[in-house]
Amino acid sequence: MNPYLSKIFVDVARKKIKAKKGSKTINDKDILPVVKNLQVEFSHAIQDYIFIIIGVFSAGFGLKGFLLPNHFIDGGATGISLLLKNITVLNLSMLLVLVNLPFLLLASKTINLKFAIKSIIAISFLAAVVHFIDYPIITEDKLLIAVFGGFFLGLGIGMSMRGGSVIDGTEILAIFLSRKLSLTIGDVLLLINIIIFSFGAYMLSIETALYAILTYLAAAKTVDFVVDGVEEYVGVTIISNHHEAIRTMLIEKLRRACTIYAGKGGFGKQKESYDKDIIYTVVTRLELSKLQTEIDKIDRNAFIVMGTVKDLKGGMIKKKPLKK
Repeated sequence: MNPYLSKIFVDVARKKIKAKKGSKTINDKDILPVVKNLQVEFSHAIQDYIFIIIGVFSAGFGLKGFLLPNHFIDGGATGISLLLKNITVLNLSMLLVLVNLPFLLLASKTINLKFAIKSIIAISFLAAVVHFIDYPIITEDKLLIAVFGGFFLGLGIGMSMRGGSVIDGTEILAIFLSRKLSLTIGDVLLLINIIIFSFGAYMLSIETALYAILTYLAAAKTVDFVVDGVEEYVGVTIISNHHEAIRTMLIEKLRRACTIYAGKGGFGKQKESYDKDIIYTVVTRLELSKLQTEIDKIDRNAFIVMGTVKDLKGGMIKKKPLKK
């Protein structure tokens, strides 16, 4: 690491420890774990802001290169801003900040202050990008505008979320209302967007509202890909009397790690519970067919439960290649 950064981390660590311990002697043993934590926080902060910067420029391109010149709207706070831009004299940059501000104030109470501050920075940066950068107008084809405008806007929203912030605050409102009402976050978002599209149909045209729905769907799907990941993993739980042979197969043939749970069977021959080892592993969807084949070779009566894993961190799955 850069020696100047290391010195800064050590100085900050000393101040933190001194504030906590008072005038007690500070030694290297006390400083080392604090410095390590500061380094991790710093590297994550850099990564977060890189995601946010990419997200803001992508969203700006979606707005100014596709949606704004053609008087299209979207769902969420961005859709409200675009709708107001079409019926008022206010510029989009100002509207993006004004519309999102109440949601960000709510975020400081609902989520945390750090998230709210980071989101304020991201939205202010987006407003500046939209105001000062002239993106080229890509096309006048309405279908392409809806699909690719939604794609780049969704990419921007998703990257910002990966960076620990939002550039569209309606999800914060959805989280808040879902806690107060007997509705899911998805239900609340759907209701909000139905209202926005209804106003769009009334104030602009039904055709514009229909294209707005298409834009929203493209954006929402892109957000899912960016946040959840394109590479899908499958969590597999295997219950079998031949658990040791299956464990060996996973390690030697598929080169995948696994976890063994000490469980109990709930329905044995004597209708009593009994001890049983349960295997859990994670594979990619490309390996699923091979896994099922290998399990069938060992125990065709094995009980297998599979579920989608959106993303994961650590372990061997991202390090080990597929075994040929």
